[in-house]
Amino acid sequence: MSDRRLTPANGRVAAAHLQGRVRAERFVEGAWRSVRSARAALWREADGLHRDRELLFGDSFLVLEDRDGRAFGQAGRDGYVGYLDSAALGAAVTPTHAVSARSTHLYPAPDLKAPPRLALSFGSLLRVSGQSGRFLETGGGFVPEQHLRPLSAPLSDPAGVAELFLGVPYGWGGNSIWGIDCYGLVQAALLACGQDCPGDSDLQETALGGEVARDAPVRRGDLFFWKGHVAMAQDGDRLIHANAHHMAVAIEPIGVAIARIAAQGDGPVTSRRRL
Repeated sequence: MSDRRLTPANGRVAAAHLQGRVRAERFVEGAWRSVRSARAALWREADGLHRDRELLFGDSFLVLEDRDGRAFGQAGRDGYVGYLDSAALGAAVTPTHAVSARSTHLYPAPDLKAPPRLALSFGSLLRVSGQSGRFLETGGGFVPEQHLRPLSAPLSDPAGVAELFLGVPYGWGGNSIWGIDCYGLVQAALLACGQDCPGDSDLQETALGGEVARDAPVRRGDLFFWKGHVAMAQDGDRLIHANAHHMAVAIEPIGVAIARIAAQGDGPVTSRRRL
């Protein structure tokens, strides 16, 4: 049985490579678009009642169908399938840089006193076309150069990336500094470090790293998985994770977190994995 999260088909339309494998009225190649809003909810269904994930400015999205204000397709960063608001999408842009600060602003001119056009989260993607003083020019405006990094220069410490999100509110299906969940936090950390990463914890547990013995010393960056939850080791004694207990990204002693999660009925750690 195919996983609907990773299968670009909705009965009416499906990706061309699925012909002969799924039922659909039409099979199409689709067209790539880029997200042009600060963030865009990736809805499970066209009704927009359940947010599965969130895409950020500059993320690519393969549109297979655009109908009644919703675009059905597949996210380029991890293959997650769903519906975006059509208005959040624009022409496809090949990014060159990513926002490496916790957040930044897109300005209409290379002037820090200019009213910002848009606030951007860590991980947003832009195409830089030039430089004016301390600002880098993009198709949508100017960004302080110290807030961007070239995509050719990935970061090296996933736990350090996760620490940038300390205090960010917990948000189911969120991937931004305005709200993030445990899956989104791990994904943001790994993508920034050049590591492919799926969008949900069960997919992450299967795809990422190798399993570590339960009694092995904990290393920074180790991933702890529960059924429906994931956390990252900050060091040998503490975890950093987005969680509904704190309703925020928080640091917690490993033993305390394990005991608390078990006590609230969510079970034991199912595995620990190391990249």
